[in-house]
Amino acid sequence: MEKELPYDLLVESLPAHVAFIMDGNGRWAKKRVLNRVMGHEKGVAAVRQVVESCRKFGIPYLTLYAFSTENWARPKREVDALMGLLTRFLRKERRQLMKNGVRLTAIGELHRLPDEVRDELSSVMEETKANSGLTLCLALSYGSRSEMVEMVRDIAEAVKKGEMDLSSVDEALVSKTLSTRDLPDPDLVIRTSGEMRLSNFLLWQCAYSEIFFTDTLWPDFSELEFASILKDFQGRERRFGKVLQP
Repeated sequence: MEKELPYDLLVESLPAHVAFIMDGNGRWAKKRVLNRVMGHEKGVAAVRQVVESCRKFGIPYLTLYAFSTENWARPKREVDALMGLLTRFLRKERRQLMKNGVRLTAIGELHRLPDEVRDELSSVMEETKANSGLTLCLALSYGSRSEMVEMVRDIAEAVKKGEMDLSSVDEALVSKTLSTRDLPDPDLVIRTSGEMRLSNFLLWQCAYSEIFFTDTLWPDFSELEFASILKDFQGRERRFGKVLQP
């Protein structure tokens, strides 16, 4: 008999890796006639809740699309505020991550982050690297197309140097060359705020991910809605392009 979790979730059919496109902080603030930055600050509480929910449900991998390569084009004041918010989040959550056995990792063009953010991020990742609970991956200054361009360059350089033969290039090698090499592909991608696109997020890795779009703005996303989406996931038939035999 399958073990039951809160909200009647079944542990055997939970996703191993859930990825979130966290969208709607600005619109949440606008609806309340607040500064956009206040929306981002409110969104941090939703991050904490989702991390805790994944731990409660036993989901081993969580990826959060926190800042895209395109986000650098936002007004400098907002970008600076986001970087400051990220630094404060890392400093504040460090102890809790250690207490709960959460391993923090990150993907993206991390060299573009301000020194203070990059130093804090590196420090927390180093401190939590031996933790064996939930793996929390932050996609920061991340863009899937630039990730794939870098992957092509790395493989081409290796072939050019004679370190590998062109015939050895296959899907497995591509996956091992991407920044997500240590993570399983997402089983479920959730995007908040009603937008229905991937926005340059994990395009290779999401080839067979189940996708769920919700109108809920990110700061309003709750554990109850997360559980409802997981129940929907558990009811889906994942065929991976195949025809299942009766």
